[in-house]
Amino acid sequence: MTQNNDSGGKCPVMHGSNTQEKASVAGWWPENLNLEILHQHDSKTNPMGEDFDYREEVKKLDHKALEKDMHELMTDSQDWWPADWGHYGGLMIRLAWHAAGTYRLADGRGGAGTGNQRFAPLNSWPDNGNLDKARRLLWPLKKKYGNKISWADLFILAGNVAYESMGFKTFGFSYGRADIWHPEEDIYWGAEKEWLAPSDSRYEDVTKPDTMENPLAAVQMGLIYVNPEGVNGNPDPQATAEQVRTTFARMAMNDEETAALTAGGHTVGKAHGNGDADALGPEPEGADVETQGFGWMNPNLDGKATNAVTSGIEGAWTTNPTKFDMGYFDLLFGYEWKLTKSPAGANQYEPIGIKEEHMPVDPTDMKTRVRPMMTDADMAMKVDPKYRAICEKFMADPAYFQDCFARAWFKLTHRDMGPKARYIGPDVPAEDLIWQDPCPQGDTNYVEETVKAKIDEAGLSLNELITTAWDSARTFRGSDMRGGANGARIRLAPQKDWAGNEPDRLAKVLKVYEKISAETGASIADVIVLGGNLGVEKAAKAAGHDVHVPFLKGRGDATDAQTDAESFEPMEPLSDGFRNWQKKDYVVKPEEMLLDRAQLMGLTAPEMTVLMGGMRVLGTNYGNTKHGVFTDRVGQLTNDFFVNLTDMANRWEPTGKNSYNIVDRKSGNTKFTATRVDLVFGSNSILRAYAEVYAQDDNEEKFVKDFVAAWTKVMNADRFDVK
Repeated sequence: MTQNNDSGGKCPVMHGSNTQEKASVAGWWPENLNLEILHQHDSKTNPMGEDFDYREEVKKLDHKALEKDMHELMTDSQDWWPADWGHYGGLMIRLAWHAAGTYRLADGRGGAGTGNQRFAPLNSWPDNGNLDKARRLLWPLKKKYGNKISWADLFILAGNVAYESMGFKTFGFSYGRADIWHPEEDIYWGAEKEWLAPSDSRYEDVTKPDTMENPLAAVQMGLIYVNPEGVNGNPDPQATAEQVRTTFARMAMNDEETAALTAGGHTVGKAHGNGDADALGPEPEGADVETQGFGWMNPNLDGKATNAVTSGIEGAWTTNPTKFDMGYFDLLFGYEWKLTKSPAGANQYEPIGIKEEHMPVDPTDMKTRVRPMMTDADMAMKVDPKYRAICEKFMADPAYFQDCFARAWFKLTHRDMGPKARYIGPDVPAEDLIWQDPCPQGDTNYVEETVKAKIDEAGLSLNELITTAWDSARTFRGSDMRGGANGARIRLAPQKDWAGNEPDRLAKVLKVYEKISAETGASIADVIVLGGNLGVEKAAKAAGHDVHVPFLKGRGDATDAQTDAESFEPMEPLSDGFRNWQKKDYVVKPEEMLLDRAQLMGLTAPEMTVLMGGMRVLGTNYGNTKHGVFTDRVGQLTNDFFVNLTDMANRWEPTGKNSYNIVDRKSGNTKFTATRVDLVFGSNSILRAYAEVYAQDDNEEKFVKDFVAAWTKVMNADRFDVK
């Protein structure tokens, strides 16, 4: 046997390079439904193993020791990345802020809850420049405390400790954010293919900020909020103020919270642009192996904090950038400001006629004073009448400002953690905050079967029982742990009036449930779920299966005073493929909207499939439409949906944009009608594989069992009080 040693430049790997761009299955058929977002955090990507529970592990953490070490880190300047003024506080605050600041209210995605900033694209966003250094500075603490502290918690704790070390008392802190192990690929960050592309593409009209594409909050690809140099880099403080107002509102912040965060965030630290931005190396994901995960390598740093380049804007906002004080307001409102350029060429403002004692010292040379600066977003706080009035109120009452900022910072860094029942640690605030969606504990001293008997006697239809429970629970979002059946907020504004909840039908059912609640002591929330469970049990029995749907007592009934109605408005479902409903036609395909809803609810592809098939045969379609109801036994929990979907005695014919007939091949008669969300379970190869499992003659019992399990998961998704 002879060997051919002439490699001739051939790749030694049979299938070619693992780093070169090559077509994936999705690349060959880009219009095909991609189910990966339902399985993106598969256990195969998690090095910790299935038995590891971070939320239990963190309870063993020595909190005081970690926070002591964190305080020491703040002033332990490293030669490889020297601290501004010998203090890493500003850098760590920016790390925490930018981890949390990706949250958006529309879909609850983003935020600090998963440690996602460790991965692309966030680790390489232009706005996150040099935060790779902050994460690396924290590595010794992560290494020391190991499994008892997640990266996600560490990022936010670093921001809190930074403020504490600079003289500010924070509102509180919660542990409990579990890390993910690869990027959150379900998050849509925008359609642009280049960093900092003009923001016009995100707006119908860039001069009208409220026309920004949903669910986006940032104005350009690669930014957390707005462009600090102005709209598309063009300075105009009033125009920037309007963009700031919209983008912060999309993160659930009002004007006062926005002004407080802007001022409190810029009271400490500095921006970096004292050098040539073009000299920097590529971002972390684009850098070569010798950088070891570092990006934006600066050949001109020379061990000096002064020489750092990040945003391109250069300078501190205040006279004392390592001390939390009222200095931001003193300078912003104490001087007039003129537009100028940073050494790196960025637009910024400098004070006119500033006194030398009001100038901060150089971050490397403490004997030299340098001029402070303001960005276009800072000038917006002075120019915009609403923001200015708020800032003047803060200046007149520093204690009020500090309280507002403390609360806003806590909200920013904890918004995506969900209800307070998920909070862990000694510094969890006792106060219930309305944005946490507080809910009282419900009574458990009632007899479950008595409640079910009264529901049964009330004579509600199967559709009314099941859809009311489903509509109440389907609002749950695993992205920010909001929504769900607990609290029975479906009976409060705005949910009671949402079109997808069929308000007239809902009002009728709730009237019955309120009476049963009063008679039995069970909360309305528990009655709603019990009604749905009863409906499923009756439907299963009618199909020949005796099942008991598991139930957890103790849901409470929230009040209007405990409900931030404005923040619930963006949560209104625009479609629900499980009930074959869309509020109107959208550019996005119905099956893609189904997938998005299933992912937010935390469902896997098999769970989505079995719920779809069960909901159809139960007759729970919106408005009692017949699309997708592939059975002549409506109201029985059978696998008929899958049997008829896969029956080759039938053929499918389009009758409109989103309507189809199922036609008997021999007679030519129409047997059923359908929409795209029905047919995708037969056309998509993966979903068809699941559908065929449930269509098998020997799997009807499995179908019922799996439906009950998936249904129970949806009903209990928000029961953090018992998890």
